[in-house]
Amino acid sequence: MLKVPEDINGLFYFTRRTIGGGRVIAWAKKRECPSCHKALMGKPRGKDGKVMIRAKYYECPECGFRMDKKEYEEGLTAEIVYTCPYCGFEGEAVIPFRRKNIKGVQTLRFVCGKCGRPIDITKKMKEPKK
Repeated sequence: MLKVPEDINGLFYFTRRTIGGGRVIAWAKKRECPSCHKALMGKPRGKDGKVMIRAKYYECPECGFRMDKKEYEEGLTAEIVYTCPYCGFEGEAVIPFRRKNIKGVQTLRFVCGKCGRPIDITKKMKEPKK
């Protein structure tokens, strides 16, 4: 049984959504450094201490080991607790964290364990400014 994280420290991704008549909580944990195994990898920090959000790599804060962004993100796993919007089934899923571009929106897609229909978790879009 999956345990929903109590805080977002140590998470690469987290969302809690209502999808149609269903609900979804999904998260992906940060990866441990494959070199020293002492810390979780993250985006590097600049000289000012701020996270470099556009960096093309992830870095270990302990040993400085670097991993290409694509390679790092391909190794992530999404854990999902959901109520299916189609059949009402309450289930869990563990899938590779692969976001696809569906209708121009970044989407994490998984399949209901009972009815087999796909459930999409889309990136939240900001409301346009008026």
